[in-house]
Amino acid sequence: MNNFRRKFIENIAFPWDWVSLEPVVPVREATVDLVDERNKFVVHAELPGVPKDKIDVTLTKDGIEISAETDVEKEDKEKNFVVRERVYTHVYKQLSFPEEVIPEKAESTFRDGLLEVCIPKKTIAPAPKKHKVAVK
Repeated sequence: MNNFRRKFIENIAFPWDWVSLEPVVPVREATVDLVDERNKFVVHAELPGVPKDKIDVTLTKDGIEISAETDVEKEDKEKNFVVRERVYTHVYKQLSFPEEVIPEKAESTFRDGLLEVCIPKKTIAPAPKKHKVAVK
């Protein structure tokens, strides 16, 4: 059996975990950036095609958890046939912060498939001091 046919049978035709006999539902990790802006952390998460009301963001003093689910069903009826598409997507990402934050003061925006969460730090780090080094 060629590789394409085997993968089709394993993943498309029979998407089951044969040990537990449960259907396998794919979970995709969100593409996430964590930026340290000295007095706050900014988290950017790419969630294309996900409506704003389907996004769940949970914060603690130590980390952030982002999850989203979409369930889209389309149906096109033509003269001699019907086309149905069902797409289910689950996105999940969990990050730990290197410093303690204040989750109650976090703010977020969602625009064009990009989630941005700004979380202030509990203690603001002092600006790094500059020290000149003589070049010999």
